[in-house]
Amino acid sequence: MSGAGDDTDGAASAVAVPSADAPGRAPAAAPRDHRDDRNAGDDRDDRDDQAQVTDVEDDTEPLPAVPPATAEPPRARRSAGTDAAERARSLLVPVADSEPREGPDDPEVAPVLPGRTAPRRPQVRAVGPQADAEGGVPCPWCSTPNRPERHFCARCAMSMSRREDAPQRLPWWRRVFADRTADSAWAGERPRLRRGVGRLWNWVVGAVVIGLVVALVMNLGTMVQAARDHFAKRAPVGPSAVKASRSYTGHGAGLAFDKLNNTWWGPGIAQAAEGEWLEVTFDQPTRLLDLVITPGTSTRADQLSESALPRRVDAQITLADGEKITRTLTLDQSAGGQRRSFRVGEVTTVRFVLRSAYDAGPEKQVAIAEIEFFGPSHTNS
Repeated sequence: MSGAGDDTDGAASAVAVPSADAPGRAPAAAPRDHRDDRNAGDDRDDRDDQAQVTDVEDDTEPLPAVPPATAEPPRARRSAGTDAAERARSLLVPVADSEPREGPDDPEVAPVLPGRTAPRRPQVRAVGPQADAEGGVPCPWCSTPNRPERHFCARCAMSMSRREDAPQRLPWWRRVFADRTADSAWAGERPRLRRGVGRLWNWVVGAVVIGLVVALVMNLGTMVQAARDHFAKRAPVGPSAVKASRSYTGHGAGLAFDKLNNTWWGPGIAQAAEGEWLEVTFDQPTRLLDLVITPGTSTRADQLSESALPRRVDAQITLADGEKITRTLTLDQSAGGQRRSFRVGEVTTVRFVLRSAYDAGPEKQVAIAEIEFFGPSHTNS
């Protein structure tokens, strides 16, 4: 307790000392040092703490002495705080590498499928001018200077001496229009040169191709019309007039076009009646696609033997422009109608001429039960 009082007195005397020479006047204020004030404040706090500790020690049992902790200087504390902040910042902010990372080198061989080798093929480079060939012998083919001891040109690989069997230089028009952008073929892949028969074969193939193209262009309209006729819907077409070279009594020419198959036309002559004809006329040019002929006296099979059956018939067709076309029709020895393709355009007249017959005899004449024409339908359905 006495020690604490002594410290208090000493602190008071250190703060203000009254002057004895000037009674009644306020003592002159001594110059104050801020560091002394801070130290004095710290000393007072320490003395107050020691006084409280002394009061507590008087009431309790003494504890073992603990060495006082050494106060860390403020500058050291700031340094430790700065280091901790820097460490935290280094963890939060990524730091770029000082040197860029180098990736693996590109492989020299490109990747290929397993089990298949694809070696890199060497690149062919054009041969540049030779430094020691200045003023040398020029190549007779490409005029490139070469050293005197060379037998083949360093640029075009042609012989330096032009011989009789050496290939001649290409004409100017082939050199001008030559394809210089095409890649040269590799050794072993060059096409075999065609000579003699091979060149003649090329000309033959070219002529055939040209002929096919010309024929296609000339017959293009005919092919288009044939395609239309093939897919066109059929409709019956009737003639405007009918006549015959001769007719049997009661079996005139009109009975062959009456659309009834139990009536018939006959020339009235036994045997095959070769040369006899039956003619129809259309009042306007008509396109005919199909033709149906029913031979005999009817469509019944048990009546085929009653007359001779037409076998070969010539159809002589007259077009609107006066052109005449002949079609040969060969019929079967059977009952019923027989359809034949008859694709002709702009028809005005058709004459059927008998040429031969089945089962012809001295007591039988050729009979035709029905002749029907079919053309393209003009309906949309």
